[in-house]
Amino acid sequence: MKSKRFKKLTKIEKDMASKSINDLLPEIKKNCTTKFDESIDLSLQINNKQKKGEVNIRTVVNMPSGTGKNIKVAVLCDESKKEQAKKAGADLVGSDDLIEKIKAGELNFEKLICTPKMMIGLSKLGKILGPKGLMPNPKLGTVTDNIEDAIKSAKAGQVEIKNDKDGNIGLSLGKKSFNDDKILSNFKAIIETLEKEKSNNSFKGEMIKSIYITSTMGISYKLKLDKHF
Repeated sequence: MKSKRFKKLTKIEKDMASKSINDLLPEIKKNCTTKFDESIDLSLQINNKQKKGEVNIRTVVNMPSGTGKNIKVAVLCDESKKEQAKKAGADLVGSDDLIEKIKAGELNFEKLICTPKMMIGLSKLGKILGPKGLMPNPKLGTVTDNIEDAIKSAKAGQVEIKNDKDGNIGLSLGKKSFNDDKILSNFKAIIETLEKEKSNNSFKGEMIKSIYITSTMGISYKLKLDKHF
C-alpha cells in the first residue's frame, strides 16, 4: 500500500517531458521528504543486444565527489603487505585466515581487494563471492599488488558499473545533502565512463535506451539524453 507521502509525490507531473539533470535536481531534492539523508539514484537501460552478440559492461568509475557511504574494505594479502594495508585504511586484513572466514560465510565487508599471489586461494570461492559481486577482478583494479591505491580508491568512492541480462544499470550519484555541483560532477564522471565503454565495445546505434533519476523514497523522472548516446 502506498503511503500518503508517496501518493502526494505522484501527483507531481509524472508524465512530464524528459528534462536535463540540471533542471530536475531541484525537483528530486524537493521530493526527499523523509527524515534520513536519501540517495540520489540513476537507473539506465543500455542497448546490449547487438548483432555480434550481447554486450556486457563491467567497469569502475571514480566518483570525484564520493558516494556519501562508508565502504568497508577487506584485503587479502600475505604477511609482508598486511601493515601497509592497515595503514592505507583497510577495515579487515588477512591471508589464509580470511579465506577460511569467507568459506564459513563471513562476508562482513563490501569490497574485497586481493594480491595476485593470494588469488589461488580464492579460486574455489566463486560461488560464495560471485553472487554478491565481491570476487576480485584485475579489470576492476581489485586484484593488484598496489593495494594502497586500491584501498584509497575504494574508500574515496569508486563504484562498479555493471549491467544485468536485460541491460539495466543502477547506481547512486550521492546523497540529498550533497550540493548540486557534487552530484553533477559524479554524473559527468559516469557519463564519461560510459562513453569510453561505448567506444571500446563498438556499439551500433544508441547505447542508452533510457535513463531515469530518483531519490530513495521519491518518484522517477526521465532524463533527457544527449544526442551522442
